[in-house]
Amino acid sequence: MTAILAPEKMKANQEKFCGREREFVYKFNVGSQCCELKVPLKFPVQENPNNLHGRLMLLHNLPCFIENDLKESLSHFVEEESLRDYDREAETSLEALKNGEVDVHQLTSAWAKTYTETTLEHARPEEPSWDEDFADVYHDLIHSPASETLLNLEHNYFVSISELIGERDVELKKLRERQGAEMDKVMQELGKSLTDQDVNSLAAQHFESQQVLENKWTNELKQSTAIQKQEYQEWVIKLHQDLKNPNNSSISEEIKVQPSQFRESVEANGRIYEDQRKLEESFTIHLGAQLKTMHNLRLLRADMLDFCKHKRNHRSGVKLHRLQTALSLYSASLCGLVLLVDNRINSYSGIKRDFATVCQECTDFHFPRIEEQLEIVQQVVLYARTQRRSKLKEPNDSGNQNGGSDDRAKNIERNYSNILPGEFYITRHSNLSEIHVAFHLCVDDNVRSGNITARDPAIMGLRNILKVCCTHDITTISIPLLLVHDMSEEMTIPWCLRRAELVFKCVKGFMMEMASWDGGISRTVQFLVPQSISEEMFYQLSNMLPQIFRVSSTLTLTSKH
Repeated sequence: MTAILAPEKMKANQEKFCGREREFVYKFNVGSQCCELKVPLKFPVQENPNNLHGRLMLLHNLPCFIENDLKESLSHFVEEESLRDYDREAETSLEALKNGEVDVHQLTSAWAKTYTETTLEHARPEEPSWDEDFADVYHDLIHSPASETLLNLEHNYFVSISELIGERDVELKKLRERQGAEMDKVMQELGKSLTDQDVNSLAAQHFESQQVLENKWTNELKQSTAIQKQEYQEWVIKLHQDLKNPNNSSISEEIKVQPSQFRESVEANGRIYEDQRKLEESFTIHLGAQLKTMHNLRLLRADMLDFCKHKRNHRSGVKLHRLQTALSLYSASLCGLVLLVDNRINSYSGIKRDFATVCQECTDFHFPRIEEQLEIVQQVVLYARTQRRSKLKEPNDSGNQNGGSDDRAKNIERNYSNILPGEFYITRHSNLSEIHVAFHLCVDDNVRSGNITARDPAIMGLRNILKVCCTHDITTISIPLLLVHDMSEEMTIPWCLRRAELVFKCVKGFMMEMASWDGGISRTVQFLVPQSISEEMFYQLSNMLPQIFRVSSTLTLTSKH
């Protein structure tokens, strides 16, 4: 009662009873000798009486036969004195209320608010958000006869955005060619009628023109995807409502699939991704000491982005291979992918740019755009770095520890907006071909050397990624086996074998840990090697895998004649 009664004038009354010291007296006999224990206690007592009595036994070297009686007496004393304080505080609060020192209306409002917030049956029910409602509706429709219609509608939007991107690329290409011709003419006149300043001025104009054109197309694409997302979500909600009405005769026509009505992209635009020849080996393994869990392993020679790019069927336009991805979008069987990135959170270079390009080719109808997700990640990183810096600069550290903390603080401050090797951030997607989640794992140039160990940040990052998979229902994960996306000269056959052996053994250990993380759920782990690797090297890696993992043996049954 007193905690609720306490506006400003009541706090002084509370302080009267807080911080008071009482003496706990305990008498006991040891043989014929009478002993007395006196302990000053400050109320309210913050420490658990059970822990306090244990400390008293050790501090005063008390005999063990009084332990239970001391514990009971101490608990009774703390409880009794606390109740007396509460009673005194309550009486003082009631006197203040009677004397008009407290505003009754303010008091009743505080009571009502506190009671409503702490009592579940009187609390306001949480209102479902638009995203949650749309997710439920989409999950129902994708598991209904309307699923094919949904996929074809998504394909139509995909083609529309692809054509828009194609127009952008053509216009940017023409601009660069025209600017290149202008720059060649200027360079020919350099030293004659033109100076270096003229060349620099023209280069600045060219750069500004490119920026203006790129910004124009960026805004147009952003506007088009926003319109598509709104139209798609409204259409999905309307279709779901119509399906609930059994008297609606137009439903069968609304969800009927007519392939001729769906548009196909033009092959001449050069944006069609053709499947390159892949090498693949599959294994079934059992891991665990007593309770064994079956897992599926796959070794593939493929590009990481092949799991993200849309593969088109030019005859029907129906994306049947995306059906499984759509069916499992709101399920406990998600698919993930590990991308190796640098320490900058952006999409300006390397595989980050290629991945962002693939994401932009199709509107994401369920999650924010890739650029928006990266902005949120950047804000979280800045906040985390701020918290970490404040902890490192606490004055409690001294001596050598303080010097080490200063070095770490300087390192973090120097890379304030970047992440460290081994750290990763996650983006969610519904518009990619075969994955729902992308893990962007930060690695440095050390992964290209041949001397990394099981404690390397990249390896520990894989462990943390697998742990996230266990806690967030990601049952399929694709990992770059060599911890690189492209081969280089220093990556010889011995280098590849050592790296593959290290990753295989570490992932095996992490998968055995999964049993304690998730109770032993069957998962699929895909190990990917770059497409430039030779077939001979691929099959050497394929032969290594069953030697490290316990592969299930097959039984051949023959009949006796």
